[in-house]
Amino acid sequence: MKYTVTLILLGAFSLLTFSLSIAQSPYPVRGLCIAAPEAQNVDAWCRFIEKDLAKDGLNTLILRVDYRYQFKTHPELVDENPLTEADVKKIVKVCRDNGINLIPQINLLGHQSWDDKIGMLLKVYPEFDETPDVKLPTPGTYKWPNADGYYCKSYCPRHPDLHSIVFDLMDEICEVFESDAFHAGLDEVFYLGEKNCPRCAGRDRAELFANEVTKLRNYLGLKNRKLWMWGDRLIDGRTTGIGLWEGSYNNTHRAIDMIPKDVVICDWHYERADPTAFLFAAKGLQVLSCSWRKPQLAISQHELLKTFKNNSTPEMNPNYLGMLHTCWGSAERFMAAYTGKDTSDKRDKSADCLRKLAKVWQE
Repeated sequence: MKYTVTLILLGAFSLLTFSLSIAQSPYPVRGLCIAAPEAQNVDAWCRFIEKDLAKDGLNTLILRVDYRYQFKTHPELVDENPLTEADVKKIVKVCRDNGINLIPQINLLGHQSWDDKIGMLLKVYPEFDETPDVKLPTPGTYKWPNADGYYCKSYCPRHPDLHSIVFDLMDEICEVFESDAFHAGLDEVFYLGEKNCPRCAGRDRAELFANEVTKLRNYLGLKNRKLWMWGDRLIDGRTTGIGLWEGSYNNTHRAIDMIPKDVVICDWHYERADPTAFLFAAKGLQVLSCSWRKPQLAISQHELLKTFKNNSTPEMNPNYLGMLHTCWGSAERFMAAYTGKDTSDKRDKSADCLRKLAKVWQE
């Protein structure tokens, strides 16, 4: 009996110690943004959330779903191998049971194509294309830079028929995910306010961008949901020297002063620990620093964020929400690397990075 009681007490003490460790984290959000798993791997993904991610202190999970869900409102937009409602509910349950905030993502405005493949929205509704004159490259021939300045297609934010469809998708995906937030992407928007667009030509690109952010935010707000987005288009890439990927070269950066202050900014930097989280926090926006595949850089970002938070005013302190780790490969490859099943040189290095970051989260 004494042995049993001792084991119970030790178990309770271990659980309390773990809980206190997580509770004392220097910032409230410890997240991962990753592509949704393939439908046939949802059960394995749920076990991974419970046995690995939750145990290592993760409390926020953004799943990039895009059109890989069996939408009922717009079945014409469903992409290959979609998740079902039952699949999503399994993920919802395991996240709820483990105290993880689950947020769905659909890329909006930019990223409506990739290399030589058009995304579902513009494939089904080509009239929404901001640059219909820019043709996709022949398969296998895409290169950057190119004469068209083509990286990814954008939709036209001023098309009168666009938002009724986009809002349907946002409503449906948030409802099935039981989420109080939605991530709209909004990153790397190279095509906006183009000269051949009959609706956007000649308009201020910062205003166009800010108007789209505000429109999405306002619609989500009708049902008490928050908008999350990437922050690169709100940084002046030239003045800061940050460049055209992690910052803007097409003058959208001035939108930082035009968007609502309750939008959550995911501030990604993958080569340096650029201190732009301060920029967003000083503008009154809540911000997360985002890492990817370089462990030492991720730890530097962690330390920088702690410095900002520990030395900030009472007004700015709540704006530093925490860190969001990003993975740009598949959920399956990430799982294999994180759990040690894939130790090859070609494994997903972002998994190694998150493992090391998770250790400092709990120090």
